[in-house]
Amino acid sequence: MITAVELGLIYAVMALGVYLTFRILNFPDLTVDGSFTTGAAVASISIVNGVNPFLATAMAFVIGALAGVITGLLHTKGKIDGLLAGILTMIALYSINLRIMGKANVPLLGQDTLISPLRSAGILGTWTSILILFAGCLVAVAIVVWFLHTQLGMAMRATGDNEEMIRSFGVSTDNQKILGLSISNGFVGLSGALIAQYQGFADIGMGIGLILIGLASVIVGQAIFSQRWIWLAALAVVLGAVIYRLVIQLALEAGLEVNDMKLISAVLVVVALLLPKWKGFQKLIKSFKRTDKGKIIESSTEEEVRSNA
Repeated sequence: MITAVELGLIYAVMALGVYLTFRILNFPDLTVDGSFTTGAAVASISIVNGVNPFLATAMAFVIGALAGVITGLLHTKGKIDGLLAGILTMIALYSINLRIMGKANVPLLGQDTLISPLRSAGILGTWTSILILFAGCLVAVAIVVWFLHTQLGMAMRATGDNEEMIRSFGVSTDNQKILGLSISNGFVGLSGALIAQYQGFADIGMGIGLILIGLASVIVGQAIFSQRWIWLAALAVVLGAVIYRLVIQLALEAGLEVNDMKLISAVLVVVALLLPKWKGFQKLIKSFKRTDKGKIIESSTEEEVRSNA
């Protein structure tokens, strides 16, 4: 279970990127499947060639961001449908990733990575490592929330909400889309680099179907937790990624095979989408709210009685 939580926290960085495009920009970006592997490939081949792990991980973020820029340019300047633009970039990245790695798999055994100090200290696989990774996720959440509250971030939010309205104020929605896609895929590439260092290898197929994991994390997290505030919605994405990995772990322990993971992910997303629309679920939420209000009223009444006495 601890390993599942650790993986969930690392994948949460990718889920934050998906949150930016899926929720903020309202853009169906499929570049994720390619940029995740690109981040893993760049970081792994750089570490193997003696580059500092911190620099290699930063390079993964930059290369992932460039992949997002390409998708944004295809969509905004090339007037290609957003979904198709992401697919085209994803397909192109498959060949590029093979060129970067030189082969289908790059092992990192015996190499110094960002995870090596945790592993050598015996911290990996303990609650201490979970706290460290969670602290890192909180930093990522804080950066995203801070950016979305800046003028540039609010313009991006407005682009996703009402593109025609914000364009009437003189804001370039094309630039906002390109910026949002670059930041999003930068986070995705960063997550790919961290996963490669955590698992000890980068593989050409590690990003296949990753967009489903990202969507599952966003939808599951925000179906359970409130979306009223930006900071809570972003934090819900992190918790959703952890919940997703825990569900996958429980499914595997129940007897399902690894090959069934994509099916589990699809079912989980469908349940998360349908559950809020179910009347029984809505009544349950309302009953909890009524119960909470009843407790508040009762407690306030008791205080008034005590004060009058």
